[in-house]
Amino acid sequence: MFSFNNNNEQKLLIIAFVVIVLCVSPLFILGENAHIRVHDNLDSNLAWYRVLTESGQILGPINATIPQIINGLPRNALGTEFSLIVWLYALFPTMLAYAISQFITRFFAFFGMYLLLKKHFLTNPEWALLRIGTALTFALTPFWPSGMLSTLGMPLALWAFLNIRKGENGWTNYVVLTLLPLYSSIVLGFFFFLSAMGIFWLTDVLRGKGWNWRFFLSIAYMTLIFFITEYRLVYSFLFDDEPNSRDEYFHARLSFWQSIRLTLKNFIDGHHHAATIHTLIILPSIILAFVFIFYKRNWKQEKVFVFLFWLNIALSAWYAFWFYKGWLPLTERFHFLDTFNFARYHFLRPLVIYVLFALSLKILWFHWKKLTTFLVLAQVIVAFHFNEELLFQKKPTFKQFFAVEQFNEVKEHIGLPQETYRVASIGLHPAIAQYNGFYTLDTYNNFYPLSYKYEFRKIIEKELAKNKTIRTYFDEWGGRCYLFTAELGKHYMFKKSSKKRLKNLELNLEPFKDMGGKYIFSAIPIDNANANNLELDKVFKSKSSAWKIYLYKVL
Repeated sequence: MFSFNNNNEQKLLIIAFVVIVLCVSPLFILGENAHIRVHDNLDSNLAWYRVLTESGQILGPINATIPQIINGLPRNALGTEFSLIVWLYALFPTMLAYAISQFITRFFAFFGMYLLLKKHFLTNPEWALLRIGTALTFALTPFWPSGMLSTLGMPLALWAFLNIRKGENGWTNYVVLTLLPLYSSIVLGFFFFLSAMGIFWLTDVLRGKGWNWRFFLSIAYMTLIFFITEYRLVYSFLFDDEPNSRDEYFHARLSFWQSIRLTLKNFIDGHHHAATIHTLIILPSIILAFVFIFYKRNWKQEKVFVFLFWLNIALSAWYAFWFYKGWLPLTERFHFLDTFNFARYHFLRPLVIYVLFALSLKILWFHWKKLTTFLVLAQVIVAFHFNEELLFQKKPTFKQFFAVEQFNEVKEHIGLPQETYRVASIGLHPAIAQYNGFYTLDTYNNFYPLSYKYEFRKIIEKELAKNKTIRTYFDEWGGRCYLFTAELGKHYMFKKSSKKRLKNLELNLEPFKDMGGKYIFSAIPIDNANANNLELDKVFKSKSSAWKIYLYKVL
């Protein structure tokens, strides 16, 4: 039962491939009726790709702007044209592009982890089920969609780097290092991975293993490829002197004990941008394997496992303590410590945790072979329950969220060219209006002119004064440049079944009008609309939409 030859391993690989296909199949079968992630996905990136495509500025110059968003969002805020995901959304309908991207990411996540484990960690032919099972569960994790291979591509990159470190000259290693930057992001994972590889190289040097220039140059080569592909980001970070919204991102707020609690939370539950779904099966497996090592005192034999075990804890602590207020003296002196999110070293955790899981299975295999089989199958089942179609059943479908038919009715009712007026939303993500071609004064972007943030703040300054939560959220981050209200707080999705009403809204609509604002799309009725110089124009309902749209016109 536990002896595997090549034929058995090939059968397991086929089964794993079928499971991955089943995982992504709802996206292809249901299309726009599929349920997918809203946060940092439907509410942002999917609309951005559409806006970028329709703007004609995919290949725009460094100083180009996108007039549909905030009267001129910098083109550089919407990513590089060297990213293949941008072209997927340019060439295919949004949901088809999303489905293709999901398949590409999950396939290469599996392929990379499988190669890494087979070549460098679980080399015994009898461990085929363990490495394939680990690779499959890794590929089924609910990764952040627009991150693509930023975290899930790390095993494939590590496979290539370890091959080069050992002196192998295979061309496939350099193909991997060249192509991965085209389907991943340096700030959403690979900056931290490459800097970790640099530390790895330096450690080799300090341990007397030689300079290994081929390994060093391979790290430098992949870094250079990223700098070329992400040239817009590099330019904005190094050469754009105009203050932007990132300049007012303040992260160091937590007390020491709050940081300790966040460390434990991150260690046990993980983070939604680097999801690992490790709590139920993987974490107990790792702890049990650690107990075996402790009992047998074979630390040296399992030194890789022990190192990764402590690294996993350290990454959670680093993430949590990045928000510790003790950083304030340094952040005040070195501004880049605020503008660049160094907490994201925890994006290494999916790689670390799943390699740990594989090594744990190997350690337990010598004692309880049946248990390791059970753990693999149990984690596959757990991972499958995190499929988007199951996980987001209570959220709107893609079609219900963007409500294209309903917003076409709104557009036809207004009857003006969309570029001639500006809108903003209450109780709705601005991405919905943006996806439907409206020119919005509100947006969700983490990189836009600071001067615009100040101008927009005048509209909502009375509401911010009434609610400390939204005031801090807007003033000390501001990525969501929304029409915040004290009554709604940080809630932006009020479905058509909602009974919520705005009773004491206080907006300053003079700057709104000065910026071109003419209409407000509200998901709920505004009882004191007249006091805000707003007039209810029409209410739009649709069976295919999640919303009831109250169209208010500025008097």
